[in-house]
This record gives sequence, C-alpha cells and structure tokens, in this order.
Amino acid sequence: MKLKEQQVHFLFKVGVVIKGIDGILEAIFGVALFFTSQTLIRDLVAKLVHRELLEDPDSSIARWLAHLFNHLPIGMQHFAAAYLLAHGLVKLGLVAGLLCGKLWAYPIALVVLSLFVCYQAYRFCHTHSIGLALLSAFDIIIIILIWQEYKNQKIRHGAATQPD
Repeated sequence: MKLKEQQVHFLFKVGVVIKGIDGILEAIFGVALFFTSQTLIRDLVAKLVHRELLEDPDSSIARWLAHLFNHLPIGMQHFAAAYLLAHGLVKLGLVAGLLCGKLWAYPIALVVLSLFVCYQAYRFCHTHSIGLALLSAFDIIIIILIWQEYKNQKIRHGAATQPD
C-alpha cells in the first residue's frame, strides 16, 4: 500500500527536522570540543565511568573509555571537533534547502546521505555497533523520503511552469 502524498510529505518534514536537530547538536558539540581542555574531557569521562566501574569493576566498555580519553591526542580531539562541526553544518545547509523546497537541495542531500550511509556501513563492519546500524537504517528511510518528495516537487514545479 502506497502512502498518500500528504503522508509522505509529513514524514519527510519530520525526518528532515530530526536531521536538522542532529545537525545543530553536532555543530554545538564540535565547537565545544574545540574549546574544551583535555583535562576537562578526562575529568568528565572519569566521572561518567567511575559509577559504572563501582558497579562492575570488570566493565570492558568503561575501562576502554577511560583508557581512550586518558590517552587522547590533541590532534584526535581537533579532528573529532572539525568532523562534528563540518558534519553538522552540512546537514543544516541541506535541511534548510530541503525545508525551503529548493530543487537543488534534493539531489545533493541524496548524494551526501548516501555517502554517510556508505561510511557508516564501513564503520559497522569494524565496530558492529547497533547504534550505527540504527542510524544507517534511519538515514536510508530519510533517503527514500527525500527521493519521493523530490519526485513530487519536480511534478509540482513542472506543473507550475506549464502554460495554461
């Protein structure tokens, strides 16, 4: 059963708004990471994992996080900050174009999100992260909705430019 055009449009808007919120959060965290000292990051992670280690001294995830952030090179921190900031700003630009109905934004968003999904699939092969798999599934749904909305926009745009 095909969803009606209005339902697809509604789901498209909801998905794009969620992507926009995600883009805002990524940009904020990217900027914050640039201006946060490594000592503060280590202290924050230590506080977060301390409770877990009290409950389960053998928690491999908590130990791994503590080790990772105790030996985090400044270059890695700056890379993560730049990645989050760029990723967030790209998403925000695409979200703005999509929500304004700009036809150029649809194919660009399809390509960019497809590249994100490919990278996430590559990372999933190494990490087997359920979160990454769920994010990829969400992105694939958004890609399908963008494609449907793009087709509908082209039809509406074409009908608007046809002479009577």
